[in-house]
Amino acid sequence: MKPFEPQDRVLVSPRHLAGAGVDRLADAIGPLIHLFGWPSEHEHANGRICVNSPDGSLFVNFNSLHTLGHWWTIAHHEPYWEARFTRQTPIEAIAAVTQALPQLIGDHRHIERIPLTATPLAQIADLNHWHREGDTFTSPDGHCHLQHTPGEETPWRFRHHVYEGFDTHWDASFTQDTPEQLVAQFFTHLATTTPVERAFRDIPYLVQDLDDALITPVRGAAVNPHVHHAGAQLDRAMRRR
Repeated sequence: MKPFEPQDRVLVSPRHLAGAGVDRLADAIGPLIHLFGWPSEHEHANGRICVNSPDGSLFVNFNSLHTLGHWWTIAHHEPYWEARFTRQTPIEAIAAVTQALPQLIGDHRHIERIPLTATPLAQIADLNHWHREGDTFTSPDGHCHLQHTPGEETPWRFRHHVYEGFDTHWDASFTQDTPEQLVAQFFTHLATTTPVERAFRDIPYLVQDLDDALITPVRGAAVNPHVHHAGAQLDRAMRRR
């Protein structure tokens, strides 16, 4: 018997296991529209949303009906580069990238609310206990991988699955000429031990009972839910030594 009801709000770590966060998809687009004034188009018949930078150099496209499962595409013109994210990619990491885009074209409004990481990929991995072997960084539980292969058309690729399990697969890719700071921005907000909030039903089914996932309640804890989750993380780390 599962300890939570489907509608219960919970905190989940590590983030790469948490699933998309379907009730927070607007976090990746809303700030561009409402804080920075980027023009948008919404095709109500199929749900497709496209947001363009005022100078026409960048666009963010969301399409939940994409046949290959790439729900998100970010593209830049001259030089051309592209970032793509499949359905179950955690929205917090995607939003960290989209919200940073205005700074790429010189719009530094709200910079205090949207900090950009200056930390190299290798250091992000080390700080969050990801292991490195050759060109590949691997999460502590072994489920998520970042492969960096300089010189290839797509030199940065994140891949995730839980024992090849259904609905746990997602991937994120960044092509040549993507600013490495955007890759680091994604990695920072993916690898952090800070949990994300989900409705329990939105966590991939095979993760809900997975030992590698830590799931704690948002409501009903004796202390702040994040403090409670941090305590549970510490207790787990001590027991696994």
